[in-house]
Amino acid sequence: MAGATGRMGRAVRAAAGATPGLQLTALFDQGEGEGLVPRDEALAAADVVVDFTSSAASAELARLCAARGGPRLVIGSTGFTPKEGAEVETAAERIAIVKSGNFSLGVNVLLGLARHAAALLAADAYDAEILEAHHRRKVDAPSGTALMLGEAVAAGRGVSLAEHAVRARDGLTGPRGEGEIGFAVLRGGGVVGEHSVTFAAEDELITLAHSARDRSLFARGALAAARWVAERPPGLYDMQQVLGFQV
Repeated sequence: MAGATGRMGRAVRAAAGATPGLQLTALFDQGEGEGLVPRDEALAAADVVVDFTSSAASAELARLCAARGGPRLVIGSTGFTPKEGAEVETAAERIAIVKSGNFSLGVNVLLGLARHAAALLAADAYDAEILEAHHRRKVDAPSGTALMLGEAVAAGRGVSLAEHAVRARDGLTGPRGEGEIGFAVLRGGGVVGEHSVTFAAEDELITLAHSARDRSLFARGALAAARWVAERPPGLYDMQQVLGFQV
């Protein structure tokens, strides 16, 4: 477990004992703490590392594991820069990596629904807006899950998210452009995770939403991904594949 002392790290540790077929062999994180071991010692002991740290730390860990020829990785960090994302993709040429912005079964169902709805609801009639809310400690925005939802909407419409995303509005922005995929972000308190996709027409609103009530659901998903990736050849995978929604 990388990032073992963080909020998600603690949730994964709590869930690991209740997951058949898994043994929690080592914990590591920045600094010192009870039960932590040096990173190299942890990597030598593990078949799979579950990593909830930061984008920079995850990219570095991916490079290191690839150079060693293992262990495999489950990465739940978000906010990757293009350079960091490319480093993870390069590492996946040598080791198996599951990388996802969200390990919830429900969110991954939501992704499929959003893509299907976007394909059915014409962009010139239905505006797409993605809203996400998280706790005050989250450091990246929009969330990884919100961006995944944006990609799902873009894929359903057959367009590039990069060319249609609107991540902020301020001042005299003028009327909304046709085909825009908008993002709105809320941060505060201890919100675990709220995500919705709204398709707004002149005469109706269609909203698809997911609310996370406890981090344990993400921990269980990450551990399911760890069991799955332990048997996979090198490559970059996501939760849609872990859950069998995509091959």
